[in-house]
Amino acid sequence: MKETVTSAVNPKIKELLALQEKSRGRREKGLFVVEGLREAGRCMDAGYVPRTLFICTELLKDVTAEEIERKAMKNNPRCGIIYVTPAVYARIAAREGTEGVTAEMYCRPNRLEDITLRDNPLVAVLESVEKPGNIGAVLRSADAAGADAVIICDPLTDLYNPNLIRASVGAVFSMQVAIADSRDAIAWLKANGIRILTAQLQDSRPYYECDMTAGTAIVMGTESTGLTEIWRRAADSRIRIPMLGALDSLNVSVSAAVLMFEAVRQRLGKK
Repeated sequence: MKETVTSAVNPKIKELLALQEKSRGRREKGLFVVEGLREAGRCMDAGYVPRTLFICTELLKDVTAEEIERKAMKNNPRCGIIYVTPAVYARIAAREGTEGVTAEMYCRPNRLEDITLRDNPLVAVLESVEKPGNIGAVLRSADAAGADAVIICDPLTDLYNPNLIRASVGAVFSMQVAIADSRDAIAWLKANGIRILTAQLQDSRPYYECDMTAGTAIVMGTESTGLTEIWRRAADSRIRIPMLGALDSLNVSVSAAVLMFEAVRQRLGKK
């Protein structure tokens, strides 16, 4: 069904804004919001099902409304199409450069049992990382490093938080992502023969001294408190990034990138 909305107080616009702002609403309705032509496209390419597209034709670039509609209808023939004015789109868009496309998408389960692994998999694990921007940046780095999956343990933020989606540049859709309890994640990693490397300062050795060519999980915690004891006990090896300046830690997303690309370096060097 297609319609045109010219008022920001339209009930459908108000519902969209509520989904953007409240994780509880996203959980209860099983919906989330993707803002941006590129991100919405990647979301649908990954098989997510759109409920409603909001399109501002005046802001479209290098693509027609009909092309966007066809892409959405391929995933959901009953997808609603709502055309909005530039003034209304300015109300629903949190950032510039989204090219006039925002979408409501149906959530899907993110389970450990749905992850498929290649030989010698590379997995990133985040325990209780709170800031959505950091999680999004880790997902982006994991995608760039060709990691098999990202496991988010004991989460303190919503996987479909708009800031997380934005920071991941759509990698939250292209990556295999699972939400799990730490105990379940440890059991799954061990059952799949994946070595657990915990990033920590205590009782650890430089990351480049550790073999990452076999199946590897790189586990990181929060910058303030690090990993909990359950992960420290489960570790097959404990690694650290040497700090040569006055500070004793890096942002978790930077650390993740350094460690994952060390695994890439070792694996390329072994070929």
